[in-house]
Amino acid sequence: MAAPHSTSLRPELEENGLGSERADSADVKERSTQTDSGRVRGPGPRLSKVNLFTLLSLWMELFPNRKSQRQDNGSARNTGLVVVHEQRVLGLHCSGPDLHAGQVAVIRHGPRLKGCDLYFSRKPCSTCLKMIINAGVNRISYWPADAEISLLSDGSSVAQSHLEEATLDALAAERLKSNSRPHICVLLQTLASSMLQYVEEKSQNSDFLGTIAVDDPSLDIGDLFRKERWRNWDDFSRTFLIEDEVQHRELLSKMGLENFCTEPHVSTLRQHMKDLIKVLACVAASVPVLEHEYGFYETEPTTNSHKTLPQDVVRHCIIQATLLAYRTEDPKVGVGTVIWAEDRWRAECDGTGAMYLVGCGYNAYPAGSEYAEFPQMDTRQEERRHRKYRYIIHAEQNALTFRSAEVRGQENTMLFVTKCPCDECVPLIKGAGIKQVYTADLDSGKDKHDISYKRFTQLSQVQKFIWQKSSLARNVSEEAAPPLPNGCLKHRMREESDCQGSKRLRT
Repeated sequence: MAAPHSTSLRPELEENGLGSERADSADVKERSTQTDSGRVRGPGPRLSKVNLFTLLSLWMELFPNRKSQRQDNGSARNTGLVVVHEQRVLGLHCSGPDLHAGQVAVIRHGPRLKGCDLYFSRKPCSTCLKMIINAGVNRISYWPADAEISLLSDGSSVAQSHLEEATLDALAAERLKSNSRPHICVLLQTLASSMLQYVEEKSQNSDFLGTIAVDDPSLDIGDLFRKERWRNWDDFSRTFLIEDEVQHRELLSKMGLENFCTEPHVSTLRQHMKDLIKVLACVAASVPVLEHEYGFYETEPTTNSHKTLPQDVVRHCIIQATLLAYRTEDPKVGVGTVIWAEDRWRAECDGTGAMYLVGCGYNAYPAGSEYAEFPQMDTRQEERRHRKYRYIIHAEQNALTFRSAEVRGQENTMLFVTKCPCDECVPLIKGAGIKQVYTADLDSGKDKHDISYKRFTQLSQVQKFIWQKSSLARNVSEEAAPPLPNGCLKHRMREESDCQGSKRLRT
């Protein structure tokens, strides 16, 4: 049985996850493994798994391929959900046109939910809560803002009626919580002191912005990134934060989180929420929205062509992969991968339509290995035996190894990766039956001695989509450019990029 609410403030904070990073620190220090710890390691900080899963749930709420109509009385809010079993992501879901996120999870996973941890972008309603409690989940965590059945009201008579229903639902959800075996809580862990700055620097130096810098050296990439980041912050804060602190306190009280309503706990909670939204805004800005200018376009047609995804869906999946990259154990380069499949015969109960998650991963050392047990250096180390490349497991390899579903030959399986697949991963991608790859290509065709990227362009029977200018934008720029001896502006730009010897941005 879950522990009842305590009148003490500190126990309530621990129950709801704030401060749990400190509580777990002794265990982390004792194990000191590379894969189990969310604490700062090496030259760059890492996202804890709790914060990573929370960010993924928030981002899934914004999945673009959803219908606008909703069931119920119109008060239900779109909700994202991450299903995790033993620290492995089994599913990424969001509300569908007829079903809530928790209901989707029950349909998709059924008895496999037993023992799972669920991360919601909103507190689930009683309808979802009773089903997932009954499924035997281990823990249910949710974002502490407006609930799935909205507790906000604009004062109209219809909204007031909805508010009464939402209040009853909140009471029912609280009673289910107090009598359930699963631990139902808020889990937000403090970011490392340098995490926000680290994410901002990495995001501004992404391969996607780097491609734009190569194509147009005169463009101020820093200014483009800052505009995207502030636009994202404005959008995300409206969606996931409550600006009025008094109103937020009232909501917390209605959701059974009374001990968060007093100082300094409410200020701490709100600051944690803002920090995570800032991280999400930066990561999303690393793949800017440049309609009719840049997107993911096929390099050359293949005989086994499948239907291509809308650009906003591709961008959404790439940003999922980018979030995963901030769990990397590589001291220099973080890479993330997600693999989705599309089953056109599957009932579209999920907000993702016919898409379902196959697997996801990031580059890391073998599971359970001690930190710094393996070499960490890159090609700057003269002695090759001290370099990392023979030891680190690539994001694509982890995604395939720990996949939650099989790759089926008759379905379109799509791999989204933040960096061009290397020669070590290309045969795995083809052998696994992946049909489409979406990526950046700044390293394509390069040989870096310990690691090379020459085989990706030669990958056959797989559709390759890279981040590049649209054909319309290319035509306009080529018409405006001076004539070239070889008649290929893109070729010259790539040669200029190779001469730089680095993918860092020229801002």
